[in-house]
Amino acid sequence: MSNLKVIMSFSSHRTKYQRGLELKSKKKWMLFVLPSSITAEGLHIVIPLYVLFLGGNVANVGIVIGLHYGLSAIGAVFWGKVIDKYHLKRAILVTCFSAITICSIGLFFTKDLSLVVLISSISGFFIIGKNPVTQVLVMESVPNNQWSQLFTRISIITTFGSLGAFLVGSVWDRFFDLRPYFLFCAITSGIATILSFGVGSKSIIERHTIVHSIHGIRHIFNHNRLNFQFIFTKVPHPHDFKPIITVFQRKMSHDIGVLFLTNFLFYFGSNIFFTAFIPFLKKFEFTNSEVFLVYLIQTITLLTIFFFVPRLIARISEERATQISYLPRILGIITAATFIPITIGDYSLLMAIISSCMMVSAFSIFSVSNSIILFKTIPKGFEGTYLGVNSFMVGVGIFSGALTAGYISEWLSYSVSFAIAICIIFSSLVMFRFYLKHRLSHRTI
Repeated sequence: MSNLKVIMSFSSHRTKYQRGLELKSKKKWMLFVLPSSITAEGLHIVIPLYVLFLGGNVANVGIVIGLHYGLSAIGAVFWGKVIDKYHLKRAILVTCFSAITICSIGLFFTKDLSLVVLISSISGFFIIGKNPVTQVLVMESVPNNQWSQLFTRISIITTFGSLGAFLVGSVWDRFFDLRPYFLFCAITSGIATILSFGVGSKSIIERHTIVHSIHGIRHIFNHNRLNFQFIFTKVPHPHDFKPIITVFQRKMSHDIGVLFLTNFLFYFGSNIFFTAFIPFLKKFEFTNSEVFLVYLIQTITLLTIFFFVPRLIARISEERATQISYLPRILGIITAATFIPITIGDYSLLMAIISSCMMVSAFSIFSVSNSIILFKTIPKGFEGTYLGVNSFMVGVGIFSGALTAGYISEWLSYSVSFAIAICIIFSSLVMFRFYLKHRLSHRTI
């Protein structure tokens, strides 16, 4: 009898060991996450710097950023449709990373500003391609009750990728000029391309099945809070925007329309600041390495706050956390606009770091708490529809913010741009309080 127990125990341990090996094998696909994150974050900073290096102005930077994110939104729809219809993973990753590698090399060789705009836009279309694939890979790798753990792990890897890109950039000026940084991005993207060949060729899960798990979608949004990301599990139809239209008709069909407008205004105002921020720093003679250093410390701050945000929200509720998040965001803009112009040297750099860290702290709290509210508000059975509408509104906000910042900063001043950003963000807070008031009163206006 005792021998039988020993055999059964050994068999049980062996089964667990085999399962562990299988899970470990299933997660090997995550190898591409780190180099692809380095490329994406590196290009995000170096392209605006390169536009200014070629003699472009803040309006040119606004156009480049606006088109980049505009093509990213289109790419999110396109690649989502491809993986849903054809269930390809490896082909999408290899195609997208290869295209980004070519774009990076192309940026290294070109000195024509119009070509930089074109190549940057194309890179935006391909750089988003890994997102729907990553969603499917997570769903295939672990049970749905473990999605949040795996997305958290990916989020941390992505953050370290950002740190790597910014760390290299922060010492780049000591050895090279700006252009060879594109070759660094090309190398990391090439590595991601090679590692993508280890990903399974076909998907056994369709991406749109993710709408059946609010839990899963929530953590996808939390994972994507480091960047502006778009998730379209269903392409929005004009009728899907009815909750927003009825707000202006003062006869709401559902209060989620107010939440969509809140998010639109938040990202609109925020991206006015973020688009103008790098040209603003260069105006006050920040070196390229100092710009990268600001973003490096910003990312470290974001990684640190990442571990405290869930506790904060659990203690004070997502509604209060969302409202609180507006304060550091507005103060961050005021700090940059007020103190960077009147300080010099290390003090000016310190003000830029403080401003940047306040901005991302606010963004981290807002995006997590706001996503929780969003998923509580989405009517059951309409997840795909409303996620598509929300992504569309966020995308329009980002695109509008980039263009507004570029032209207002160039034609008027950075101070005017920052003032407009503060007003729009404050109007987002007013809209959110209106949403809370309406939700609590349960009455139609």
